[in-house]
Amino acid sequence: MKFFTELYYPNIDTISNKLFQSILKLNQVNLPALGAIKDLKHVNELFHSSKFIIVVRYQNHFIGFAIVMDGNSNYQSLNYKYFKKRFGNSFLYIDRVAVDEKFQNKMVGTLLYEVIYSISSAISVPLCCEVNTIPLNIQSLNFHKKMEFQKIDEIPFGTKKVAMLIKE
Repeated sequence: MKFFTELYYPNIDTISNKLFQSILKLNQVNLPALGAIKDLKHVNELFHSSKFIIVVRYQNHFIGFAIVMDGNSNYQSLNYKYFKKRFGNSFLYIDRVAVDEKFQNKMVGTLLYEVIYSISSAISVPLCCEVNTIPLNIQSLNFHKKMEFQKIDEIPFGTKKVAMLIKE
């Protein structure tokens, strides 16, 4: 299978309402592994807070996305703030990644992470993310281990607990 990635940068690129709708729908299908997105306005806010968004297509169909912040993002997530406190402005943070169920375990997530990691490596900053340990997201923990992320901490956030991960 040949997948096609597109990078969108806020203030340079615009994203169609249809693409925002696709991101919203795929995000909501992946709850509780991902945080909820309230509506299209929220997707737009995430885009404008991001460093970039990557979209993956297969045969011109939307099948996945990643939203990535950097240390200069105006983002208020507690998980993001944890990395901001630790690394200042010098990091990339994977806020969320979602892949259509029909394309999971077909290297789409790996492709997304390889693109993001190549960008973090090129600018010499750590790549950061978190994964739920309560509720347990074993599939994501195993994926991040395969991608050579290291756990640096485990933090409770309300009813959740997350492993804080980095790859340098």
